[in-house]
Amino acid sequence: MSTTSPTAPPAPAAAPKAAFFHPTVARLTYRALLGRRRALILFALPAMLVVIAVIVRALTGADDTTASGILGGFALGTMVPLIGVIAGTGAIGPEIDDGSVVYLLAKPVPRSTIIFTKLLVAIGVTAAFSAIPVLVAGFVLNGNSQQIAVAYAVAAAVASVAYSALFLLFGTITRHAVVFGLVYALVWEAFVGTLVPGARTLSVQQWALAVGQKIGAEGALSSDVQLPLAVSLLIGVTVAATWYAGRRLKALTLAGEE
Repeated sequence: MSTTSPTAPPAPAAAPKAAFFHPTVARLTYRALLGRRRALILFALPAMLVVIAVIVRALTGADDTTASGILGGFALGTMVPLIGVIAGTGAIGPEIDDGSVVYLLAKPVPRSTIIFTKLLVAIGVTAAFSAIPVLVAGFVLNGNSQQIAVAYAVAAAVASVAYSALFLLFGTITRHAVVFGLVYALVWEAFVGTLVPGARTLSVQQWALAVGQKIGAEGALSSDVQLPLAVSLLIGVTVAATWYAGRRLKALTLAGEE
């Protein structure tokens, strides 16, 4: 008489591996940023910069001082933070405002993955609409004399990372993220951070300029922040803002479940 051994219980399903990037979240975020009216502003600001560069070059010719003034004053001082506001807050703010974030949070995707994916998308959009037009405008203005075009383009790309993290955080902590972002971009960065010496140390623009200063010719760019401190602050703000945005998203999930 044969005997059969009892059937072993099925092994529990392996938990999904945590990842830093989720393609579906990224696709939805890109669609939200580039498929709505905010895309018009994303295209309009860089186009305005290039048009200004063409007109100035036609009227005054190649001039390093003029190029630095336009790239540093309008591009890095105003355009880049504004694009950061649009991309950073738009990556998550509208979903929280209209409640559609609940459907995203219901998916088996770690909250940290959602935040990090949206941050990468915001950085990509901000850098693409900032660094590339700055590079083109710089070549139009003075043909990259003294490496001004490349230096400001790198500074714009570096600033895009910190701005995206900062404004993404704004999108998770307040329904008025765009207003707070505009106040920071237009009041702090474009006004206070430019005119008040002590406030320049806490300006993303000055941190980015410190990186660009290392690339440009001597005296072509200037920053009130030393490069080691600037890099430390850029990394610190980006990491801290991303981490806290993840915490806020987790708190939002718990509030919704309660």
